[in-house]
Amino acid sequence: MDHFARLGLPAALDLDAAALDRAYFALQRQWHPDRFVSRGPEERARASAEAASLNEAYRTLKDPLSRAFYMASRAGVEMPGDGKTIDDPELLMEAMEAREALHEAGTVEAVDALAAEARRGVQKALAGLASLFLANDRAAIRKALLRLRYLDKFAEEARARRMNIERSNA
Repeated sequence: MDHFARLGLPAALDLDAAALDRAYFALQRQWHPDRFVSRGPEERARASAEAASLNEAYRTLKDPLSRAFYMASRAGVEMPGDGKTIDDPELLMEAMEAREALHEAGTVEAVDALAAEARRGVQKALAGLASLFLANDRAAIRKALLRLRYLDKFAEEARARRMNIERSNA
C-alpha cells in the first residue's frame, strides 16, 4: 500500500499538514504496539508492522522534498544512481558558483542572503512541480528534483557556514 493510501490522504504534493498529522496520530493510536501487548504473537507482529509502516509514511509525507521524491518514484522518474550526483551541466555550474560565493561569504548577513535565495529557489521549484506531475513530464520532474536536492544541500551548507562564522566572531 502506498503512503498516501495508508494514511487515507489524496496523492498530492500540496498536503494539508494538519490533516496529515490527524490521520497519522489517529492510525498510530489504533496500531500502537503497546495496545497489543496482551494479544497473540500474530496480532502483535501485525501491529508492529503497521506502526512501522505508518511511521515511514508519515516521515516521507511530512517533508515536502521527500514527498516530492516519493511521488516521483511512484511516477517512474529515474534519478541518478547514487542519489547525490548532479548530471545537469547548467545546474552543476550554478551549484559550483553558489558554493564559491558561500565559501567567500565573510559575514553572517552575506550567508543569510545566500540561504534566503536558496529558500526562494526551493519554494519556486516546489510550486512548479505540481504542474509537471499533472503533465507527467518525467524529464522536467527529474530536473526539478535535482535542483531541489541541490538547494536543500546548499541550505545545510549555509547553516554550517553561518555557525562557523558565528564561532569565529565569538
